Amino acid sequence: MPNDIAPDRWSLATVDRAGTAIACLEVGDAAYALEPSLARVGLAGMTRVIDLFGDWDRSRAALDRAAGLVDEADRVAFDRRLAPLLYPGKILCAGANYFDHLAEMGMPGAKKEEQRLFFFMKPPRNAIVGEGPTVHMPIGTRAFDWEIELAAVIGRTARNVSPDTALDHVAAYTVSVDFSARDHNRAPETFYKLDWVAGKANDTCCPTGPRLVPASTFADPQAIGLKLSVNGEVKQNGSTADMIFSIAEQIAIASRIMTLDPGDLILTGTPAGVGVPKQTFLKVGDRVDAEIEAIGRLSVTIQEPR
Repeated sequence: MPNDIAPDRWSLATVDRAGTAIACLEVGDAAYALEPSLARVGLAGMTRVIDLFGDWDRSRAALDRAAGLVDEADRVAFDRRLAPLLYPGKILCAGANYFDHLAEMGMPGAKKEEQRLFFFMKPPRNAIVGEGPTVHMPIGTRAFDWEIELAAVIGRTARNVSPDTALDHVAAYTVSVDFSARDHNRAPETFYKLDWVAGKANDTCCPTGPRLVPASTFADPQAIGLKLSVNGEVKQNGSTADMIFSIAEQIAIASRIMTLDPGDLILTGTPAGVGVPKQTFLKVGDRVDAEIEAIGRLSVTIQEPR
């Protein structure tokens, strides 16, 4: 999974300590409370990760300074990781955006010029979860599937931007899994044939984590490795190089549809290896490990519907 990784020294996380969510600045293997770390360099009042996106340029400069001045008194011991961005704005998801995924879904030999990028949305408050026993099967599904995705976090408002400048609007990247109720997604008895809300917008079905890494970590966001395993068996092992529409193109296209605001998430598609082609689906108790190069591993365990 080659990429030239820039030497950023920090990332962002949100952790749970005794039932309290704490926003953290990660440096090396340690997590430090975000608020005092940034107050030390003159940026006060940053109690949540989402607060940083009000002025990402200012926040980014402060984070660079704070990473070199962390205090052991601010070090946080925690029980587990929550979603790093607990309160995103919109969650916009690119559908069918890898050539090998299109092939496994019955469209081998697809050409980019014959494709149209499309998006669906997930509800930010109810879909976002972190690691652990957090993902609940959608009620009534018998075809619960996985899709690892690189998620881009918007850091600057984007409206009708060009692909050449689109990546300037990305603040950070994280790991996400688009869990899908494939049987609920289909509506063959109707004229529209698909129901994206029923299949994709279920509670707890957008885990993210384990951290946000600044976009500058990656010299080339189109050369990032992704891997997903179910109960230790590798199911997906791909690269963002295989996207049909690049991350920059996705942001440009989306920004012509709607304004992208700081703190929005863009899920950028999934490579081949999902369950539906082989009719292999998740069950309660299954463990899903999703890993993206230079970001880390997000692990969740599937729970009963609720």
